Amino acid sequence: MTQRIALIGAGAMGGAIGTRLVETGNTLTVFDLDAERVLALVAKGARSAGSAAEAVSVSDYVVSSLNSPSVVDAAVFGPDGVAEGAMPGTLIIDMSSIDPLATKALAARATEMGLRWVDSPLSGGPQKALTGELTLMAGGEAVDVEEAHNVLKHVSSTYTHMGPSGAGQTTKLINQVLCGLGFMAIAEATQLASDAGIDVAKIPKALKGGRADSVLLQEYMPRFFARDYRRTGRIDNMVKDLDGAQDLARQTNTAMPLTAACAEIHRMLTAAGLGGEDQAALMEFFKGPDRELFQ
Repeated sequence: MTQRIALIGAGAMGGAIGTRLVETGNTLTVFDLDAERVLALVAKGARSAGSAAEAVSVSDYVVSSLNSPSVVDAAVFGPDGVAEGAMPGTLIIDMSSIDPLATKALAARATEMGLRWVDSPLSGGPQKALTGELTLMAGGEAVDVEEAHNVLKHVSSTYTHMGPSGAGQTTKLINQVLCGLGFMAIAEATQLASDAGIDVAKIPKALKGGRADSVLLQEYMPRFFARDYRRTGRIDNMVKDLDGAQDLARQTNTAMPLTAACAEIHRMLTAAGLGGEDQAALMEFFKGPDRELFQ
């Protein structure tokens, strides 16, 4: 069964989600402030809308993929936003990665207006969205999370209800701690192997199936070694997520010294102008002081 879906936000992640939703036969209406992003999805079979309210007015579900709580707030509750065009009871599925407290506040406001809210951040990136293999962690009322799966099943292979509103976002922060530290460890190990004269290309195969093996190792050690910086994520987005994890840690009085160090390395690279680069650009951190970035 296909659905009528409004997509709010068609950036790298939203665009991939939208592509998959169209390819699986859904009727997709798209709004983004960047007209070129909308046109890219229209070329694949989506419909365009002049506002979020217009997109929602012809849809049964709303999927948002945006960058920050303030942007989500404006897109949903601002002028010509989702709330203006939505019918009572409309289900909003927010796939943005934002902090749990902001999500709880947004969900509460939606409830006051007669709307429903599920936070369903993701892991896997655009490529996994295109193949329907995202890992999704959802927060919200059980009945709403179950209904949201009618839409999200098209883009995901793993979908888990983690608890009430905000639980999905909390799980995403934990995911990002593991990924951030994992990226850093693999980059560091890649540099050590290279400096020691080991054939780095053989390491993923040599360690496959062992305790050190992981999806990150298999995908990123070759990219780190080759300085393959094709973008599938952004260093500055990792800063945002690791800062969010540390904010949560302060609320829960949880010590996170490794996360703090990892966040500062990402922040250093962002300050050096590499915030928009892929995680593979972490290798720039290991260049000596006599070498310029991207020399």
